[in-house]
Amino acid sequence: MTDFQDEKKVVSSIDTPSSGSLDDVKGVSSPARPASVSRVSLSEELGGTKDEYGSTADHVFSDPAVAAHWAEVYERAGYENRHRFDPSFQWDAAEERKLVRKIDFRITLWAWIMFCSLDLHRKNINRAISDDMLPELGMNTNDYNYGQTIFLATFLLAELPSGLVAKKLGADRFIPMQIVSWSILSGAQVWITNRAHFYVIKALMGVAMGGFIPDIVLWLTYYYKSNELPLRLAFFWTALSTVNIVGSLMAAGILQMRGINGWSGWQWLFLIEALISLVVGIFAFVLMPPGPCQTKSWFRGKNGWFSDREEYIMVNRLLRDDPSKGDMNNREGVSAKGLLLAIKEWEMWPLYMVGVCAYIPPGPPGNYLSLILRTHGFTVFQSNLLTIPAYFLFACNLVVLSYFSKRFKERAFIASISQWWMLPFLAAIVALPDAGVWVRYALLTGVLSYPYCHAILVAWNAQNSNSVRTRAVSAALYNMFVQAGSIIYDNIYREDDKPLYKRGNKVLLAIACWNIVLFLLTKAFYVWRNKLKDEKWNAMTPEEQQEYVLTTKDEGPKRLDFRFAH
Repeated sequence: MTDFQDEKKVVSSIDTPSSGSLDDVKGVSSPARPASVSRVSLSEELGGTKDEYGSTADHVFSDPAVAAHWAEVYERAGYENRHRFDPSFQWDAAEERKLVRKIDFRITLWAWIMFCSLDLHRKNINRAISDDMLPELGMNTNDYNYGQTIFLATFLLAELPSGLVAKKLGADRFIPMQIVSWSILSGAQVWITNRAHFYVIKALMGVAMGGFIPDIVLWLTYYYKSNELPLRLAFFWTALSTVNIVGSLMAAGILQMRGINGWSGWQWLFLIEALISLVVGIFAFVLMPPGPCQTKSWFRGKNGWFSDREEYIMVNRLLRDDPSKGDMNNREGVSAKGLLLAIKEWEMWPLYMVGVCAYIPPGPPGNYLSLILRTHGFTVFQSNLLTIPAYFLFACNLVVLSYFSKRFKERAFIASISQWWMLPFLAAIVALPDAGVWVRYALLTGVLSYPYCHAILVAWNAQNSNSVRTRAVSAALYNMFVQAGSIIYDNIYREDDKPLYKRGNKVLLAIACWNIVLFLLTKAFYVWRNKLKDEKWNAMTPEEQQEYVLTTKDEGPKRLDFRFAH
């Protein structure tokens, strides 16, 4: 392999261009390509090779005019990686694959650990209530539901403000602050003595946690191409099942500490898990780099995690996959006008509607599984251990579903499998309300082991955003709608419906049926929108298409040369 300095064309030789001439971009001599294939997001729709690694001679910037246009966009935006942008830079597939594995270890693994620290506290309440927490605080099922609703409402309301603050400050600064905050608040639950205390703590924890997930997802988009993101997010969301399994094992032991220091087992659970996540939060301050070319620090090393060549590969592979990833600085806030425009991106709203409904059917069984098992005569220890099989199968199905979505480049149909999976189990629960304890346990385990489609939907939402501004806002909006769905399902199982929740299970079955229809309608919507775009685009001459690419004021999903994934 030739020396890196000889091989690359240093991007600093690209003066901020004011026109689209060949001389504006040094080292680019390929003839202009037809504008109809100038956007990478369109190439996948037309059967392109986005899954391939290694550079190619034919890419979005091989048209000098297009390269000059985007160089100007990056310079004007103050894109933090613009010094590594080089349209003529070449690399091979082997070194890109090696680099992606390195990113997986440095970035995705740490994101997963931070997510574990979040979910440890979102779900430990489900285990705490198996230790008689509710009666000790003078609470019942409805009080618990109201507390969870307060948590989810504040979580939801904090999503967008948190996302905007993180975009301005940088996720690498804001996320560690969040982790430390919710660790302290969760630990404070040790001293709650009544329902009012419970409500206040849940409200504050919702504020502290809101925005974490979309902030992390946006941070991950700084490192991964659109086709790589679903599998990384699938791994990211295995944190849910991992925490449920490990958390159940921890709870089975920690809840046996009841009586030590005069505390209940659930008090020890909150304290010990708060200390664990506090350590994660402290390390997050030094283990989260702002972006691919900003890894140098006293803790990460004076040379950073990546060599100059690796930084060139990271930046250019990302921009050739999606040029819009450089249209904002990673510490640039979204303006009020930009926020309004992103909210008004009506073509994103079908995905938000899916976010509301998709996770309602498994929600109540997940919240109440350990408590349901207690009512059937199992001990605290047994109830927590019996939740593990569902969470293990959940993790396996999550990865398999995400893999098939990537393999077949299909989102709506593959994601709808999550609802088809739950349908027979929910139907059996409704049809056999008085089934024996082990039959009921098996059916609930079947529901909760469903293939989780969240990774597919989050990546789908990010890809269809088609700009950093829209992506930052839509990630928060999508998660807000997901939390709205959580508020709904937290109030489906009611005190007057226990212990079998016959009415609630009928509601869950009906929603699962509706969700299948909703996924199909969402796919049909994006097929229809792409067809209309095709008609407008194909009615233009190649010259008009080229002019559009270089001069259009359209942004994000409004661009005529962009096609929605579905």
